[in-house]
This record gives sequence, C-alpha cells and structure tokens, in this order.
Amino acid sequence: MSKIAVFLAPGFEEIEALTPVDYLRRAGQDVVTVSVPSADSDEISSIVTGSHNIPVIADVVLEDFKAELSSSLPDAIYFPGGMPGASNLAANAYLLDLVKKMNENGKLVCAMCASPAVVLSKTNVLSDRKWTCYPGMNDGIPFGSHVADVPFVYDKNLLTGRGPGTAEQFAMKFVEILAGSEVAKKVHDGSCQR
Repeated sequence: MSKIAVFLAPGFEEIEALTPVDYLRRAGQDVVTVSVPSADSDEISSIVTGSHNIPVIADVVLEDFKAELSSSLPDAIYFPGGMPGASNLAANAYLLDLVKKMNENGKLVCAMCASPAVVLSKTNVLSDRKWTCYPGMNDGIPFGSHVADVPFVYDKNLLTGRGPGTAEQFAMKFVEILAGSEVAKKVHDGSCQR
C-alpha cells in the first residue's frame, strides 16, 4: 500500500482533487488530504473551500502533516489545480522543498491543471520531462517539453494532467502507477467507467 499526500489550498479545483482521492482509496491506497493555508493567511483550519465554493474537510492540517513526515517521505504527492488554489500552493516554501526532495528520491510527483505550471515550474521537476497542464498555463515556461491536448502525461516519476474534464483518466493512471493494472481494472469496472 502506497502513502499519498494530496494538498488542498483555498481555491482548489474540487473534481481534480476528489476524483483521484476517491479512486486511490478504492484501490486500497493510504491517501491523506492536507489542508494548506492561503498565501496571505496564517489561519489553520481543516476545512478548505474549493474554487466552486464547496467546503472539504481535510484529514490533517499542514503543520501536523509536517510533524508526522519528519523522518520519511510519502510514496507520492499530488497538487490539484484551480485558482487561486495553485497559487496558494506555490506560495508555500515547504511544499516546494518537498517537491524537490520527492524528485531527488525518485518518488512520484503529481499535479494537474494549473499546478504543473504554477507550482512545479518553481522547482526543477519539469526540466527534463514531458508534461501537460491547463491550456495556455504553459505560456512562458521554458522547462521540459509541454504536451498539448492530452488528458495526462506520465514521464519518469512525474504525472501531470490537463484539467477538470480529464480528472477520471488522470486518476486511473495514478491508480495504475501505484497499485498496478489489475487493481486499476477492478476500480475501473467497479465504478462503471466508460
């Protein structure tokens, strides 16, 4: 069973966050949702409101996650998109450092929609990989090789997704990477996917 941390900051895209959480949990993975405060606030709350005003109760707040993680890294981290959610994540120095550590250790780094461009571009993780993001968010980012018009791109230890309409395909690739194709097929068939 893999340990996955999903970071939720105010303004996150709900479908991009919760679809992978749901499918990964169906696949028996250990997923923890982590509340990250907005860039202009020190307020600590487990309730995070998404970009469409849907409040979600995270499993843990960032400070507690940091304390629990002091001696080891998770197997995967994930940054859903949405604005200003991605900007709030990108403003957090701890998360940027975590991306670098995960990448250096060959651990899975995942981001979708705005987050590959807004969060991951602040680290070196895109530099030698193919990646995708929400159309137009890649403008002006000289790192790596942006791939347009695909639901997701998986390159080395980096999984990136395009946007809300591709959340299911992205989530299923996430499941396949961590739990294998047999488990992914069971989740696919059990949830009546196309």
